[in-house]
Amino acid sequence: MNREQVERIAHATVVSAADREACLSNASQLAAALVCQAEGARPCGVCRACRKAEAGIHPDIIRIRRPEDDKGRPKKEIPVDLIRGMAADAAVLPNESERKVYLIEDADTMNIAAQNAALKLLEEPPQGVYFLLCVTNPSLLLPTVRSRCAVWSPVTGEEELDPELRKLSEDFLRLCAQGDRAALLRWCVANEDMDNRRLSAFLDCAAACTAERITGRVKASGLRLEELLRLHGLLNRCRAWAKVNTGARHIFGLLAVDAIADEENRGEPH
Repeated sequence: MNREQVERIAHATVVSAADREACLSNASQLAAALVCQAEGARPCGVCRACRKAEAGIHPDIIRIRRPEDDKGRPKKEIPVDLIRGMAADAAVLPNESERKVYLIEDADTMNIAAQNAALKLLEEPPQGVYFLLCVTNPSLLLPTVRSRCAVWSPVTGEEELDPELRKLSEDFLRLCAQGDRAALLRWCVANEDMDNRRLSAFLDCAAACTAERITGRVKASGLRLEELLRLHGLLNRCRAWAKVNTGARHIFGLLAVDAIADEENRGEPH
């Protein structure tokens, strides 16, 4: 990304991907771009800041991780004390960069108290401080947390989506918004002969189109925020399964069953 694109990165951003390693890699790239000293493309990979970011030793990129138990295994949750400590540290000026980046690994494991403690910080961060919340399923975050964050994934924002795949994705989302299960089933059956490469491309594009609606870049067109977040999580799971060669028939079968929420499970209008 260029300097102008880096300047547009939100101070609080949910970084979502189909699996944990991809999510952390994407967030690390964003963090490096935020501290990069280059005038052109960022991260450049060669400046002092980028080299430190790559080595994991940049003092202004702080990783927030789940604490470990006595056997060295990550605990199930990020506790509130860790977020309160992050809030106190965020008030301290950066060491080397103009920006300070907190990369919260497995942010969807923050317990309720921790998420509530993060609300004001995400809404009104100190000058030059950025928070990257790494999640594989954004719907696990509280709505109050999500509403204070932008959503970023590698297939949104920086790339033009393939027009044919975008149309296919828009058709899918339109059917989800209509809530017509029979029509959605017919559409899924008509597309279940995709090869694995095209299936993965479609799932990436559909996730990108969903993220556009979550962030408000595109009108939601009948889909509620809770439905969009649930769909985004479902598509991310399908993307992960497609990577281990789950066939298109199984993927579209799951979408036919789960893409439309039960009426009682639908959220408030977006």
